[in-house]
Amino acid sequence: MSGNSPVGRGWKAFFWAAATYNIVIGLDAFLDASWGSPDAVGAVLIFCFGIVYALVAHDPRRFAPVLVAGIVGKGMVIAMLAPQNWFGNGEAAIGLIVAGDLLFALGFAWFLMTERRNA
Repeated sequence: MSGNSPVGRGWKAFFWAAATYNIVIGLDAFLDASWGSPDAVGAVLIFCFGIVYALVAHDPRRFAPVLVAGIVGKGMVIAMLAPQNWFGNGEAAIGLIVAGDLLFALGFAWFLMTERRNA
């Protein structure tokens, strides 16, 4: 993925959307959590991944490898939270957030697969 061909504007917009998504959700969760609680720590991690996705948005070819961590992290969130929030008695808002994580994880994987072929 170190080729010199430019990454499409659509991908940059996608990564900016992922960054905004994580920053907003992380900040909201942090402000709702008790200081020093596991919820607050998780919120900080969500927020920080937003910063990582902003770096990817700025230079997708250079920072593309960090998307592997995003795929793993979002995949684990999906595995842990999707069943009860999609098919059980969970919260609809959490179910929507998890659906967003699924869409972004699929997009990250698609980017890595297609850009590797095009590099």
